[in-house]
Amino acid sequence: MDKTALPDDAPAPPRHRLFWALGGVLAVALLGLSVFVLSFRAELDQASERGSSDLALASDRLTTGLQRYRELAVFLSDHPTVLALVFAQAPGDSPKQATSDLLQGLSDKTGAHSLMVIGGAGQVLATAGETRLPTGARAAVTRAMDGALGVAHFVDLEGRRRYVFAAPVFSPGGPARGAVVVNVDIGLLEWGWPTEASAIYFTDQYGVVFVTNRSELVLRGGSAGPLPVTHRYTVSDHDIWRHQAGPYIPSPALHLTQPLPVVGLEAELLMDLRPVLSMAGLQAGMASALALVFAAFLFFAKERRRTLAEANARLEARVAARTEALELANRELQHEVHERHEAEARLKRAQADLVQAGKLSALGEMSAGISHELNQPLMAIRSFAENAQAFLERENPQKAADNLGRISELARRMGRIIKNLRAFARQEPETITDVELTSVIEAALEMTQAKISNAGVTLDWTPGAQVWVRGGEVRLQQVVMNLLSNAVDAMSDASDKRIEIRLSPGDPTRLTISDSGPGISEPEKIFDPFYTTKEVGASEGMGLGLSISYGLVQSFGGRIRGENRSGGGAVFTIELQPAIRGEPQKESLDATY
Repeated sequence: MDKTALPDDAPAPPRHRLFWALGGVLAVALLGLSVFVLSFRAELDQASERGSSDLALASDRLTTGLQRYRELAVFLSDHPTVLALVFAQAPGDSPKQATSDLLQGLSDKTGAHSLMVIGGAGQVLATAGETRLPTGARAAVTRAMDGALGVAHFVDLEGRRRYVFAAPVFSPGGPARGAVVVNVDIGLLEWGWPTEASAIYFTDQYGVVFVTNRSELVLRGGSAGPLPVTHRYTVSDHDIWRHQAGPYIPSPALHLTQPLPVVGLEAELLMDLRPVLSMAGLQAGMASALALVFAAFLFFAKERRRTLAEANARLEARVAARTEALELANRELQHEVHERHEAEARLKRAQADLVQAGKLSALGEMSAGISHELNQPLMAIRSFAENAQAFLERENPQKAADNLGRISELARRMGRIIKNLRAFARQEPETITDVELTSVIEAALEMTQAKISNAGVTLDWTPGAQVWVRGGEVRLQQVVMNLLSNAVDAMSDASDKRIEIRLSPGDPTRLTISDSGPGISEPEKIFDPFYTTKEVGASEGMGLGLSISYGLVQSFGGRIRGENRSGGGAVFTIELQPAIRGEPQKESLDATY
């Protein structure tokens, strides 16, 4: 018989260990539920931002589509041919035929359903598309005869949705003597819309769906609304619907609205929340699994420690009673100690793996800014590609080759940006070199010229002599482009839009970029991550650009600050170390971005 065998009356495991196990499972479940709620709220906020952007784009698309027909009605109301027909002393076939030909040509070019010229007594003087004034358009014509622009929407006898603009035709120095009526078929306007994953519809004052990207919603609604909503929830001020409107209408869905007083409608959007729920469930499951593994590790470690303690106590009792078993007991004890050392070594390796996992998690969080870093070069590549295609169609290969060369250069620059991200993941050393700052500014202006021009911004910048500083060419371009883009966005509502760029050589070399916008409301927070003052739906309002720029400039040994100008607007100043020509041109720098 083995003298070290445990006695048959060894104590059984205490009952409280079962309660501890049940408590651990309950804690893991509560943790998973908490992670699900927090993740769902965060994902819901992001989905709301995306949905607001989609709704704004759809609203702009509808407003712009109707606006051109409004401008057509106003244009025709002052056309000499129309005026000759309305004010003709003895109307005949010649002015009527000329006006009809004019209306028919414009109807073919613009896609309007019909165009009409109405006389002061309500008679149709000339037409293109249909011969009688629809009943639903009479209110708009009446308002036009009163001297205002008439607008109306209705459903005709054939079930088609119509939108009508009626512009008054004024006599010289007198009241309106006629009207020009432009009739739009909403169904034809919807036909050219791109496919949207979300259901978007526009309701009138009675709650009836008049315009939509889902055919099953057309003309549905009224006082009860367009959808058979079964449940409504409010989560973090977000409206969530469950309904039974059909298989192609998302449910559950995030409901967003936006009034459109210009066209007399209200825009509404239903975004599918199943991806949001799936992502929240996945994150909650991962957190629960990790917590369960950690809890199980602690439980078994504690059980093992308790077992070792009991074995050691029994061993000491047997050593006191049986000295001849001391050598065997010592060997078993040494074996147990060796196992404990191996367990500690494995624990240290696991901690190192957790540190690396944390680093990769940080890199995953940085991926939210990748689109911000690459968006402007991609937009420039798209613009140059479209220009190259246009030059090829005009048989101008030299200009097309120039644009393709610029695309190649932008692709190389984007590769260098991606190289910086890869270097961060692998801890590869980057370098700073002597960079010609004037060419950096010129390159940044080249890629942001389209945005500056489209916004109507006046640029005050005069390139001078070459100025060399210490830094990275691509990363400096990122900083300058981000400041220029923020300046343009800040001046969206300004009457006088102006950007001034000044470069002052010296030690340090200073680059200032100022705008005529509203200024900075909280200068002390502008470089904090995720801090932004852009409106909901504004493009790229994630709050990462200035934080990234701050880190890049600091990595060059420079400084960046933002403040308000005394005359209004904001000014950002970048201070960089001047290059020392003739001395070693590179130094090691661990990539931070």
